[in-house]
Amino acid sequence: MAIPDYQTVMLPLLRSIKDKSEHSLREVIDALAGDFNLTEDDRKMLLPSGQQTIFDNRVGWARTYMKKAGLIESTRRGYFKITPRGLEVLSKNPVKIDVKYLSQFPEFVEFQTAKRNVSEEKQTRSDSTPEEVLETAYQELRENLASELLSQLKLNSANLFEKTVVELLLKMGYGGSRKDAGQAIGKSGDEGIDGIIKEDKLGLDIIYIQAKRWENQVGRPEIQKFAGALQGKRARKGIFITTSTFSREAREYAANIDTKIILIDGEELSDLMIDHNIGVTPIAAYDIKRLDADYFTEI
Repeated sequence: MAIPDYQTVMLPLLRSIKDKSEHSLREVIDALAGDFNLTEDDRKMLLPSGQQTIFDNRVGWARTYMKKAGLIESTRRGYFKITPRGLEVLSKNPVKIDVKYLSQFPEFVEFQTAKRNVSEEKQTRSDSTPEEVLETAYQELRENLASELLSQLKLNSANLFEKTVVELLLKMGYGGSRKDAGQAIGKSGDEGIDGIIKEDKLGLDIIYIQAKRWENQVGRPEIQKFAGALQGKRARKGIFITTSTFSREAREYAANIDTKIILIDGEELSDLMIDHNIGVTPIAAYDIKRLDADYFTEI
């Protein structure tokens, strides 16, 4: 049979994990391929980029959309399971689960709204230029990747989070050598400070770091504590990185003190990771070209 689209995959995927156990994506893909009676040739068909099979890609997107709707949740790296909401959906014996069905859940509506970043009177793709369609698709892929990155940072260990911070700062040009940066993060033992890193490769100045792998919002007291620790070190610069968010009061406080403290929340952290290829792998690149009119102008 033809390879099913990602919306057709949704209901069979949810049914395949109804046992409440955690499952890997590969395990589910193999099971669904059997359910849909896909041939080996079907399973080997690639996207135009040649970097991923079509069926794997569609199962991945089906999982992502149902995760955004709260029917599925990640349990650890590469594994997921059905949620109570997912079980409730199955108990109602739906004929089909698709984007329209998922729109009954507020979390999914919020995801869709943020993904498109437009008003209720949004422009349809049929009204868009090819360049606009490509840009919209790119932003959708990037936003989903950023969300997955942040989810993985929260699921994994504090050690991996510290390693990620080190890798990112090094890629951004800070820290000198990997050895210097690795020893700095999480080793200082000072209250309110998780580590130090060189501002440049020569070490002309030092930046103090606080790294919080949190779910709860970071408030003004945490920033005040960090600022006090910096004053104790006679330090002028600091970076506070978290997987969560900062309160308005926290941001206002950081903006109005003499010590320079940069606040990086989970959203910005994931964006920086994508920009500097930390925890992500490029799978395709497309060059958009236009006609060079000068080339065809005879002198």
